[in-house]
Amino acid sequence: MIESKIKSTVRDVLDFPKQGIVFKDITPILKDPVLCQEITAALAGQLKGLDIDVVAGIESRGFLFGPVLAQLLNVPFVPIRKAGKLPYKTVQQSYDLEYGTATIEVHEDALLKGQRVLIHDDLLATGGTVVAVSELVKQLGAEVAGYSFIIALEFLNGKARLTPYSDKIFSLAAY
Repeated sequence: MIESKIKSTVRDVLDFPKQGIVFKDITPILKDPVLCQEITAALAGQLKGLDIDVVAGIESRGFLFGPVLAQLLNVPFVPIRKAGKLPYKTVQQSYDLEYGTATIEVHEDALLKGQRVLIHDDLLATGGTVVAVSELVKQLGAEVAGYSFIIALEFLNGKARLTPYSDKIFSLAAY
């Protein structure tokens, strides 16, 4: 039921951010507070029984549902940002994109050794950014407890890149 609501609300934007890409735009979801509540409840429901100490959300769309999910789970939220956006000392991780490289960062004191981290973002595509976040988690001595996405583009096989870190990979809608 939640999958069909998500799919009927998400907007396809052709040729964004570059030609040949069909971008899954979740911003129409944000206009529906009831659907937003259903999504956060469904995300939290998928995680029952998973030992989670922290939710880490990936900039920027991981900041939309990640903090609310952390509140529902009664755990802290940690933002993972693009390089140069955090004010304190950071740990960075660079990764490849189809058109170059990017760098993400987290405060060096954001995670404690041994903490179990749920990594959340709106969409799983190829998994490159999420792998980089997983490496940041490892650098800080924490552990990836699992992954949470609203949408997974399964035809891009991003899950295969994440399983070395955790096989607990959850999404609400798959394409």
